[in-house]
Amino acid sequence: MKLLLVEDDFDLAGVLGHSLSTRGFEVLCCGDGLEALTAARKNSFDVVVLDLTLPRLDGLELLQRLRADGNQTPVLVLTARGAVSERIVGLEAGADDYLAKPFDLDELVARLRALTRRLGRDGDLRCGQVRYEATSRAFYRDQSPLDLSPRESELLKRLMSRVDHVVPKEELRLAVFGADDAAQPDAVEVLVHRLRKKLQGASAEILTLRGVGYLLCDESSSAAQRSGAR
Repeated sequence: MKLLLVEDDFDLAGVLGHSLSTRGFEVLCCGDGLEALTAARKNSFDVVVLDLTLPRLDGLELLQRLRADGNQTPVLVLTARGAVSERIVGLEAGADDYLAKPFDLDELVARLRALTRRLGRDGDLRCGQVRYEATSRAFYRDQSPLDLSPRESELLKRLMSRVDHVVPKEELRLAVFGADDAAQPDAVEVLVHRLRKKLQGASAEILTLRGVGYLLCDESSSAAQRSGAR
């Protein structure tokens, strides 16, 4: 599995690159944004691990240029910028997952493998019997199209891009309604309620973590994974 590691901390890049290599990844390290952009345009990667604070070309700008090129390689942003608002900026720029520093190597590897499993090079997303087809921007339950409103679609896409990970409620509200939208406080809850009805029997379940956010998972997940969720 080919991985592009974009990290300007030489020591961290060396240690992380070696650790990922021992886990089965073929790693190419780049120390600045322009170097990484050139590498991504010349080579095909299965996944990208991207720091945001980079010399010559900032990580967000790099990410935006890749997406503008039509490059849909899964990108995990790895950075010390951990605030929700900053995570939202990264996700809106085209990131597929976000892990704040300091991080656990096992969690990073698990997230990378999950990304490459569920997010194909074509940009499709999958959870249980539900899939999102990037080319048509449509959702399907097996082979049958799901009838979703634009806001339901945006919310489900956000959840499907982070399967098995909690998405903060405020992040979903901003993604679906925007910062200036006069959405009611329970607007996200209403959309989640509607989606749950439409996903019944599709082995894709939206769990509520009170005071935190929502998590989408396959209904075959273990009970331990769901502890504390409703």
